[in-house]
Amino acid sequence: MGILNITPDSFFTGSRFSAPDDAAREARAMLKEGAKIIDIGAFSSRPGADLVSEEEEWDRLKEVIPAVAQVMTEFPNTFISVDTFRSVIADKAINAGAHMINDISGGNLDPQIYATAAQHKCPYIMMHMQGNPANMQKNPSYQNVTTDIVKFFSEKLPLIHELGVHDTIIDVGFGFGKTLEDNFQLLRELKAFQLLGRPILTGISRKSMVYKPLESSAAQSINGTTALHMAALQGGAQILRVHDVKEATETVTLFTHLMPQGIDHLLPIWER
Repeated sequence: MGILNITPDSFFTGSRFSAPDDAAREARAMLKEGAKIIDIGAFSSRPGADLVSEEEEWDRLKEVIPAVAQVMTEFPNTFISVDTFRSVIADKAINAGAHMINDISGGNLDPQIYATAAQHKCPYIMMHMQGNPANMQKNPSYQNVTTDIVKFFSEKLPLIHELGVHDTIIDVGFGFGKTLEDNFQLLRELKAFQLLGRPILTGISRKSMVYKPLESSAAQSINGTTALHMAALQGGAQILRVHDVKEATETVTLFTHLMPQGIDHLLPIWER
């Protein structure tokens, strides 16, 4: 999953593309490098970020999604994900050409998003976040981060299934209301989430859990990101949400040689 941010303030400047032509060009480049999903987001969810208005979020997306959708016609079996927690934005995005919803709040900020996903019969990515982007890194606390988040999903998934959301992907939410130690515990214990029986997406790319231990920066964290991507794959991740598609594709290729069964058996049906 290649990251395409339509924002002026996302934490990694290399993922920012606001003009439709520029966004389409970047999407084509990522697809050529092996991306199967392009995740388009119009608000920054970095720690401490302010929420943009619904009107501004859609204004950023409304021309970019059709432009990227046109590019997708050149690449069979590829998909657009809209990164939003707002049901109204998700509905408009699906109607404009997106195929799935990536919700950083897991429905906590707008529960109506479940009905939107059910109405469109589209895949829904449910991420765990403690708090919201403005306050999530202010003293996050868990009894046990792994068991607490397993419980979160085990309670949420049956509820949204009853509402008609059947194609669900889970994301533990690295960096979203987690300490550095929490992040590494989750990565170390990622296999625990396989018990939920849903595909696992991980978003580790260039985050502070990569560059802080290395005393580096987001711009200099590609090697560390690659190392943790391999750990995520070994822990059962089926989708890597990344800024650097070529490097991630190479990591997946090497993982398939390392593991005799490869990764295809882990992928959701729509991505095979």
